[in-house]
Amino acid sequence: MHTSVCSSVAVSKSVNFSSHGVYPLKSVGSTSCGVYSDATSMKPEIAVLLHNVRSMHNVGSIFRTADAAGVSHVYLSGYTPTPIDRFGRPRKEVTKTALGAESSVPWTYDKHPASRIARLRSLGWRIIGVEQDARSLNYRTERFDTDTLFILGNEVRGLSRPLRELCDVLIEIPMRGKKESLNVSVAAGIVLFSAR
Repeated sequence: MHTSVCSSVAVSKSVNFSSHGVYPLKSVGSTSCGVYSDATSMKPEIAVLLHNVRSMHNVGSIFRTADAAGVSHVYLSGYTPTPIDRFGRPRKEVTKTALGAESSVPWTYDKHPASRIARLRSLGWRIIGVEQDARSLNYRTERFDTDTLFILGNEVRGLSRPLRELCDVLIEIPMRGKKESLNVSVAAGIVLFSAR
């Protein structure tokens, strides 16, 4: 069963994606649109924050993965592109890879992520950064038994030091080959499905 959810998006437009009505979402956010599946409500919620992810294709791919993994909300910040531009038009590069998931997963845009992180933490959410760092733990060793926000960063620079410091824990995906990292959308898929 799905519950339609929609409130004002970043461009101050209200869109109803279903004829079933408009209902509040458990996640925190002032700007969101999408469909929330109550099939995931028995497990702790999982949300994703994408900060300064530059590729629209990566953003769309993460929306599609988020939908498949039962993510309750996608938060976008910095210069991460939103599914809808400032004129209220869908961004073709996002919708091409999201294949409709940008409408089925609620999302919110905040220019700066710190207040969003603080608000979720105050509600009991665990904040986990996905980043290679001296204090990062292997993602397989972590338990995801409480509401969790995963933060993923820029494709080249990753998460900034100030953003890493806002995380309760950092996790990484061990690399076995010659390359030092994965595409951000691939990393998101691995982490999100491991949390389920």
